[in-house]
Amino acid sequence: MSDPLAMLEARLAALDAEDAAGAAGQKTVELDQQAVGRLSRMDALQNQAMAQAQARRRAAERQKIHAALARIASGDYGYCIDCAEEIAPARLAADPAIALCTDCMRSR
Repeated sequence: MSDPLAMLEARLAALDAEDAAGAAGQKTVELDQQAVGRLSRMDALQNQAMAQAQARRRAAERQKIHAALARIASGDYGYCIDCAEEIAPARLAADPAIALCTDCMRSR
């Protein structure tokens, strides 16, 4: 298995870069007198809503990553937070921030 700490830190850096790139899309939509009609305003509002939704998704992922980093620091990484069973290494390799084993994930 790859180094989960390095993978998690790399993903945090990628999220920071995505936040910086998406910041402009989240700004308040201003009426552009040069744009024609309602469709242009609706497109701008839709783009803003999509940028805000992506920012919320990144914030949720960032929270999962910080929780995984805390589990690494405490020595609890790799064990299910519900049943304390070991999480399959392949599952952790696919998503190093995963907190639940397969059985607990299914029961939710």
